Amino acid sequence: MNHRRLEQSKSPFWQRQGAALAAAIAFYTCLPVPTSWTLAFRGMARLAPLIGLMIGGMLGLLDFGLQQLRMPDLTRSALVVVAWIALTGGLHLDGAMDTADGLAVQDPERRLEVMSDSLTGAFGAMAAIAVLLLKTTALCDLESYRPVVLMAAAGWGRWGQLVAIISYPYLKAEGKGAIHKESIHSPNDLLPGLVLLLALSALQIFLERRSWILAAGMTFGGGAIAVLTGAWFNHKLGGHTGDTYGAVVEWTEALLLCLLTGL
Repeated sequence: MNHRRLEQSKSPFWQRQGAALAAAIAFYTCLPVPTSWTLAFRGMARLAPLIGLMIGGMLGLLDFGLQQLRMPDLTRSALVVVAWIALTGGLHLDGAMDTADGLAVQDPERRLEVMSDSLTGAFGAMAAIAVLLLKTTALCDLESYRPVVLMAAAGWGRWGQLVAIISYPYLKAEGKGAIHKESIHSPNDLLPGLVLLLALSALQIFLERRSWILAAGMTFGGGAIAVLTGAWFNHKLGGHTGDTYGAVVEWTEALLLCLLTGL
C-alpha cells in the first residue's frame, strides 16, 4: 500500500488530477466511468464544485432541449429536477432526509444513531418533499437564465459541502464522508472551486451586462447560503457527517434557486 501511494505521489500532476476527477465523477454522479480509468478518491472533494458545474450544465442543456419542444414550464421544471436526482443517484437527497430524521430526535445522544438508520422517517420524507417543491417551483418561476442558474446552484451547493468538510469536526469514525475529512484540511482547497464559481458570475455579466444583479446574487447569495447552511448543521449537531454534507448540498441548491428567482 505504501509503495502504491509513493508511485501515485510521483505520477505527473495532471495525471493525478485526472484520476481525482474520474473518482469524483464516479462518486458524486451516476455517469458511467470506464473501468480502465485510474480512480484516486482521496482529495476528490476539492473537485466537487467542478462536478456541480458539470451537472448544472447538463441540466441546462436538458432544460433548453425541452424548451425547444414547447414543454410547459412546470412540466419542464419537474423533469429537470427528476433528472437532477437521477444524475446524482439521490446521494445528497438521501443525506438531507437522514439529517432531518436525526434532527427530529429530541435526545442529542441518539441523533447520529437515527441518522445511520437506513429507514426513512416522517421528517425525512417531509424534508425531501420540501426540497423538491422548492426546486421545482423556483425553476418554474424563472423566465430566463435557467442554465446558468442551474450551474450556480449545483456548484455553490458542493462548494458549501467543501466548506463544511474543512471547517467542522467529523462525528463518525467511518462512513462515506470520512475519506473527505481525512484528505481535505487546508482552506486553500476552497480556492479552485471559488474561482470557478466567480468566473461563472463574471461570464454572465460579460454576456449580458444588465444581468449584473443576478450575477451578484449568484456570488454573494451563493457564498452566504453555502457557508451559513453548513454552520447551522454544525450548531445543531456539533459537527458533520456524510449525511449532513449531503444536506448542505441540497438545501444550498434549493435556497439559492429561490433567492435567484426573487432577483
